[in-house]
Amino acid sequence: MGIPEKIKAIQDEMAKTQINKATEHHIGLLKAKIAKLKREQESDVAKKSGMKKDGFDVRRSGDATVVFIGLPSVGKSTLLNKMTHAKSTVAAFQFTTVTVVPGMMKYRGARIQVLDLPGIIKGAATGRGLGRRILSVARTADLVLLILDVFQPYHEDVLTTELGNIGIRLNQLPPNITIEKASMGGIAIAQQVKLTKITEKHLKDILHLYGLISARVVIREDVTSEQLTDHIAGNISYSKAITVLNKIDLVDEEFLKNLKTKIKSDVIEVSANLDLNIEILKEKIYEKLKFIRIYLRPKGGETDFEEPLIAREGDTVEDICNKLHRRLRREFRYGLVWGKSVKFGGQRVGLNHVLVDEDVLTIIKRRR
Repeated sequence: MGIPEKIKAIQDEMAKTQINKATEHHIGLLKAKIAKLKREQESDVAKKSGMKKDGFDVRRSGDATVVFIGLPSVGKSTLLNKMTHAKSTVAAFQFTTVTVVPGMMKYRGARIQVLDLPGIIKGAATGRGLGRRILSVARTADLVLLILDVFQPYHEDVLTTELGNIGIRLNQLPPNITIEKASMGGIAIAQQVKLTKITEKHLKDILHLYGLISARVVIREDVTSEQLTDHIAGNISYSKAITVLNKIDLVDEEFLKNLKTKIKSDVIEVSANLDLNIEILKEKIYEKLKFIRIYLRPKGGETDFEEPLIAREGDTVEDICNKLHRRLRREFRYGLVWGKSVKFGGQRVGLNHVLVDEDVLTIIKRRR
């Protein structure tokens, strides 16, 4: 029996099993078995297709990369053109875009690479169409934009399912779990929180399913069986996402109001054709990427307020050094900072100082 048949057999068993408190453990274990089989299937497909064919060859540039994921004819190409002044082909028929079309969005000093990908179809994660090649680009993107047609909002579930099937979790953080293999002693579990979503027996059964007989497990948050399975598999990507509802110019306000109650996520409503809310979308992208602007001041010189260095929330002076030059970290003596992150202008700081938006920084090197 091949992997697809095994998955089908387990799914049939789940369909016949009545879901209640007594069968919760059994259903959870069946889900874990399916997840394991799907990952084995994905690994087999990747080996057969060859790693070079598993994704589009895209050279990354700018301060971050954003990808458009959507079904055909939802207006991705028009949206890219409006946001970046790129020249992605637009036409009134499906599959106009057959490769990755890049554009560069400039906003508040940041240069954000935006990738228009071909439309995906249901079953993309198993290789239908260009599905696997398209979805694989999202793995390394800083932000995923789910583009929906105003008349087909239910496609959000299709997109999240296809991304999930290839191991991409949207707007989630990795579970706070540590699993250390041991040579003996069985499974030792240290719970720092009370588990309500999974029992200790269920947790041990899933570990055994993945061949972990002896291990030390530290759990710092209440996790589900799916999160545990993701952590053990270790090939999951966690991506930020924004849902975009396009073509709102084709419906009235009442239609839009009713529609929003059927969409699970908060959405940004736009019309790429009429250029509606494009600036709002740009601002949302900027916020989601958690950018901050750092202005550099040479020693004894004037601050460059024209071209800020784009960093991320939580970045330190050391992070800025690494962005500027790989040797600067070794040559660093101290920094001078003006802005909201310090108590007074020109405060002397070290490498671990956390910067905030619009700080001014001077880096003083060691004397040679």
